[in-house]
Amino acid sequence: MQHQNMNALTNVDNENRVVLNIGGIRHETYKATLKKIPATRLSRLTEQLANYDPVLNEYFFDRHPGVFAQVLNYYRTGKLHYPTDVCGPLFEEELEFWGLDSNQVEPCCWMTYTQHRDTQETLAVLERLDLDTEKPTDEELARKFGFEEDYMRGTVSWWQQIKPQIWSLFDEPYSSNAAKIVGIVSVFFIVISIISFCLKTHPDMRVPVIRNYTVRTANGSQAWVLDKTQTNPHVFFFYIECVCNAWFTFEILVRLISSPNKCQFILSSVNIIDFIATMSFFVDLTLQKFASHLENADILEFFSIIRIMRLFKLTRHSSGLKILIQTFRASAKELTLLVFFLVLGIVIFASLVYYAERIQTNPNNDFISIPLGLWWALVTMTTVGYGDMVPKTYVGMFVGALCALAGVLTIALPVPVIVSNFAMYYSHTQARAKLPKKRRRVLPVEQLRPHHPGPIGAAAHNNNTGTPNRRQPPKMGQFGASIVALCPKNVGLHSNPAFMLCKPEFQPKPATIPIQSITNQQSTETKTILVVPTSIATQPIPPVNNISSSPSKTLIIQSTDKAAIVEAKKGTDDTYFL
Repeated sequence: MQHQNMNALTNVDNENRVVLNIGGIRHETYKATLKKIPATRLSRLTEQLANYDPVLNEYFFDRHPGVFAQVLNYYRTGKLHYPTDVCGPLFEEELEFWGLDSNQVEPCCWMTYTQHRDTQETLAVLERLDLDTEKPTDEELARKFGFEEDYMRGTVSWWQQIKPQIWSLFDEPYSSNAAKIVGIVSVFFIVISIISFCLKTHPDMRVPVIRNYTVRTANGSQAWVLDKTQTNPHVFFFYIECVCNAWFTFEILVRLISSPNKCQFILSSVNIIDFIATMSFFVDLTLQKFASHLENADILEFFSIIRIMRLFKLTRHSSGLKILIQTFRASAKELTLLVFFLVLGIVIFASLVYYAERIQTNPNNDFISIPLGLWWALVTMTTVGYGDMVPKTYVGMFVGALCALAGVLTIALPVPVIVSNFAMYYSHTQARAKLPKKRRRVLPVEQLRPHHPGPIGAAAHNNNTGTPNRRQPPKMGQFGASIVALCPKNVGLHSNPAFMLCKPEFQPKPATIPIQSITNQQSTETKTILVVPTSIATQPIPPVNNISSSPSKTLIIQSTDKAAIVEAKKGTDDTYFL
């Protein structure tokens, strides 16, 4: 009797157990454990699922076994921990597959888990900075400059051919040796223009103004008078400015004409500065020519100070400057906080030193008002210390010491954050420079795993038919990333048609794909027509005609050498798109 009871308990225990084969690693648990978290994939396991193997009495899922160990522990303990040996996006993808919320990660793992989000944001920023120095392909240039249709047709005009070359020559200084020479010339003129702008204000570089005054004498004669009160820059600087601005004007026009996106080019802050700086020279030249008699014309020269802003054009030639500017943008919150505490400290210590100096009688008191104290507090907190204003009482000196200490602490606190941001951007830039841009992905991630359409709750209904996912035919690559449309009207048995391969928005371009056989695979979600070599066809080969008539079909064509696959879904006008 006792032996029978033990057998009964063993049978009940075996019935409650469930075996999960995840990527070749078997996991055993109880069905009650999987029921702890409802509305998830594991809580709805049934033997009718395509993942169930009745021979081995197990459920097979071709997923990451390491992540699943944490998923299963979450069912057991109710605590979800992040494995440090996997990447964050992979962990999120696995949780999404099993129907779990990533926000349930425990606080002890949250900082490590969210690091990939910061990395993704940093990489997105670096992508926008356009730091790549690798030469793009012809197809990428055609897409960038908007003549991809002509490129696919093979009808590219001479202007479309040289336009990307001109743009690269003037805007991408590392694209070729000629572009490097143009970049060096551009930097040379920028430096010469800035040096000329500064030197022409030096007294030794200026000459007195010579004016023709009418001397009122008895005979009304005229005399040349040397006016030493007003001076002009030497004429040599004028010629330098003419040559430099001629180059800048030529450069702006060429870059504007060859720009792939003229609106983006015009709205660029660096281009706006360059345009205003160049126009200021021509405005100044026009006023000197036609309105030289204007009084107080020197104020117009003040606007020429924007020419110094041409230094920002150097960011095109230095990735370090781009990273530095982006560092300040990323540290905007910390810099704003720094300014706030500086202003707060300046106001407080300016008021304190004003009243501290008034406590004792001091005829040499420099702090006659709080606004003057603001200037003293600013230069003290920033550790500049001009010495033009100093407290002369003991109380004022004590306030000055506190002001200096507060300034050091206030400025030092956000500096590590700024340095950390710069180091982060710089390290990612260096790593990105070593990463090959033209990495060939043999198989997209979407094709590596079978699709599980529909919500988790409908998984039991969507997987009732078909073979287990581990026995599905393999997909071995992607055929022609730029060839994305297939336009056959009828495909018959053992036919070898000329498929139309192109992008959906362009006219088809004929291309022939050899076909040996056609195999049908039926499922409740999609109807797949898989074209494979006869040697690996596992089902009878029925004739397939007018495949474009069914809106739910997906056409998959594999070349006979097993080298590539094209998958296209039905679009408009009876065509199939990737």
